[in-house]
Amino acid sequence: MNFALIKQKLDLYERLMRLDKPIGILLLLWPTLWALWIASHGQPGWMLAWIFILGTVLMRSAGCVVNDYADREFDRHVERTKERPLTSGKVSVREALALATVLTLCAALLILPLSKLVWQLALVAVFLAVSYPFTKRFFAIPQAYLGIAFGFGIPMAFAAVQDHVPPLAWWLLAANVAWAVAYDTEYAMVDRDDDIRIGIKTSALTFGRYDVAAVMLCYGIALAILAWAGTRLHYGGFYFGGIAVATAIALYHWTLIRGRERMRCFKAFLHNNWIGAAIFAGIVAELNLRPLLR
Repeated sequence: MNFALIKQKLDLYERLMRLDKPIGILLLLWPTLWALWIASHGQPGWMLAWIFILGTVLMRSAGCVVNDYADREFDRHVERTKERPLTSGKVSVREALALATVLTLCAALLILPLSKLVWQLALVAVFLAVSYPFTKRFFAIPQAYLGIAFGFGIPMAFAAVQDHVPPLAWWLLAANVAWAVAYDTEYAMVDRDDDIRIGIKTSALTFGRYDVAAVMLCYGIALAILAWAGTRLHYGGFYFGGIAVATAIALYHWTLIRGRERMRCFKAFLHNNWIGAAIFAGIVAELNLRPLLR
C-alpha cells in the first residue's frame, strides 16, 4: 500500500472540501448556533449541539465539492481558482461526486434520531446546497440564494428543539440572507474582473457602483432584524451588546471596502466570522449568564 499516494489523495480531498479554509464552515455555523441557543433558551444539550456542528461541517464540505463540480469549466479561467483539485484534473469528476454523496449520507445519519420535520427540512437544505452553484448562471444576486442555503440550519434547529418552526425562525433566516448578501458581495468584489470576463452573475456586478452602499445597507437590515428579534424575546444588555459589537465590526468593514481594493475586500469578507461570533456571544451571555446575575 502506497501511503504517500493515499496521503496525497486525502490532501486533495481536504482542499476540495475546503477544510483548509474554514471560513465557509464558520459563516454557515454561526446562524445555526444562534437558532439552536434561542430555540432552547440557552440549553440545547450537547448531543444536539454536536449533531448540528458536525452536520454543518459535512454539508458545507459537500456543498464545496458540488460547487467545484458546477464551476469546473469557469474555475480554470480564474487565477485564484485554476489550481483547485477538480478543475486542474487532480481529482476526477467521478471521485468528486462520490465524495459529495458520502458526505451527504454521513450528514443524514447524524439526524436519524431527530424528528420527521427535521428530516423534511433537511431535504430542502440538500436541494438548496446542490442547486446554489448553478444560480450564478442566471440569478442577478445569487448571494441571496446562498443566504437561504447557509441559513437553513435556522429552521432545522427550531424544528429539532421545538418540533415546529415559529415565525421568529423565518425572520432570523431573513437576517441571515441580508448578512450573506453583505459578506458575499465583499467576496465577489475580489473577483469582479474575472467574473465579467467569464460571464458569471454576482451581486457585486449587479450593484455596480453602488456595491459599497448595498453592502452596508444589507448589514443594516440584518442587524435591524436581529435587534427587533431581541426586543420580541425581551432580551437585555448582553444580547444588545453583541449586536453593538457586530455593528461596530460592520462599520469597520466600510473602511476596508470603500476603496474597492481586492485584498482589503477579501479581508472584510474573512472578518465576518467575528460578526457571527459577536452575535452568538451576546446570545449565550444573555441566556446563560444574565440569569445568574439576577
